[in-house]
Amino acid sequence: MFTIKKDSPVPIYFQIEEGIKESIQKGSLKPGHLMPSEREFSERFEVSRMTVRQAITNLVNGGYLVRQRGKGTFVASPKFDRSLQGLTSFSEDMRSRGMTPSSRLISFSMINASQQLADRLMIDVNEEVYEIKRVRLADGIPMAYEVLYMAESLAPSLEKDKLLSSLYDYAQQDLQLHIAKGKQVIEATNATKEEADLLEINEGDSLLLIERQAILSNDRPFEFARSLYRADRYKFSIEINR
Repeated sequence: MFTIKKDSPVPIYFQIEEGIKESIQKGSLKPGHLMPSEREFSERFEVSRMTVRQAITNLVNGGYLVRQRGKGTFVASPKFDRSLQGLTSFSEDMRSRGMTPSSRLISFSMINASQQLADRLMIDVNEEVYEIKRVRLADGIPMAYEVLYMAESLAPSLEKDKLLSSLYDYAQQDLQLHIAKGKQVIEATNATKEEADLLEINEGDSLLLIERQAILSNDRPFEFARSLYRADRYKFSIEINR
């Protein structure tokens, strides 16, 4: 473990922060490693818990550490870097990383389209729409919480078992629909208690909100979805050419 210098002009919280960061970068602390508690750090360095908390919070915000409710603070795994170029499903993305995708169905119901939903899906107001809520997992770890809407007329026989895997695969293989393009909008937000419970994070933790509209080759929308991705596990990038 690193040491700190109390007679240094460098703030102690910053020394702790940099010491942990250096240990992670050198590989002394590996992804998934359980960090000592604030009390243990406080006793080891003979500093206040508030000083330790500031260092740990900065490292959590910087993506070096992750807090897991009821379990402790761990060295974070590298974030998944997902490109914003091209439209790929969650399942495709996870399989390309050598991980096993799955879904936990939260609810599956039929609702009547509001004006906003009708506009998004290019259908009539009050037309029947599937409302699907599910948690998307990779190797059993919750990655995103998704609320998805799709016109019932596109898949009149949609059953629950189809929702446990990729809807894009179902659309193309079973319904013979070709998803040609999509639109995505990304915002930052914070987890509500319900969202935190579903994603196994703490209330108030950072999330990436993505609103996505997948569009078929005939220009009809296939779905409209709002997905909340864990910001401690995901980042998005795009290549820009001049």
